[in-house]
Amino acid sequence: MSPEPIRECRVDALEVRVYRSQAEMALAAAAAAAGHLAAVLREQAGASVILASATSQIQFLAALTGDRSICWERVTVFHMDEYLGLAEDHPASFRRFLREHVADRVRPGAVHYVGGDCLEPLKECARYAGLLRAQAVDLCCLGIGENGHLAFNDPPVADFSDPETMKLVRLDDACRRQQVGEGCFPSLQAVPQYAFTLTMPALCSARRILGVVPERRKAEAVRRALRGPVAPACPASWLRRQAQTTLYLDAEAASGLG
Repeated sequence: MSPEPIRECRVDALEVRVYRSQAEMALAAAAAAAGHLAAVLREQAGASVILASATSQIQFLAALTGDRSICWERVTVFHMDEYLGLAEDHPASFRRFLREHVADRVRPGAVHYVGGDCLEPLKECARYAGLLRAQAVDLCCLGIGENGHLAFNDPPVADFSDPETMKLVRLDDACRRQQVGEGCFPSLQAVPQYAFTLTMPALCSARRILGVVPERRKAEAVRRALRGPVAPACPASWLRRQAQTTLYLDAEAASGLG
């Protein structure tokens, strides 16, 4: 049985649910994701999902991959970003993260990885964009960065009307410091300066979006997303314009909302 939220509200078009703990939030979000995928697979032969690769997603992904009601062999998995120049076996590689936390656990029908260490990055953008455009995206499960980013759409590069599906971006210092704080890299200098990311419109093209945002360190970004203006200065604020979205928070992430 899915945990009950301790608080629910709507901010513009966005539904927000707050849970006592990260564990309860993860279970509730995973139940919603599994339910949506099951509904999609009752209507069509396969389903596609975009998943975030971040430490904040680990409990959610554990709950999702532990749900054996999902027919994973009929699911195609995409990820949303990757560092430029990083080998797939690097500890901080998002390909490695997705493989360890999803692909190796449930064996989806297909997993499409972004080739972070490819020789021709612009061609890789075009290749991955073509894969994503070839089928409708049924579900996108994303987090919110400490600077309010979605995927690697940091405030300096976030574009709500971006014509691209995937692009190369320069990471801002706040984003790179977050990667160090999460233990992904030993120092700021070790964090790549550039990365691939799905754009804002690409992420929000999904039929259903679940935002999964735990931890007190995200509280200020959540407050800005829900209480501030809808603007690229806080990319996550754009979720308030996405009626297909539910934002799942734990009590710590919601602590700045009053």
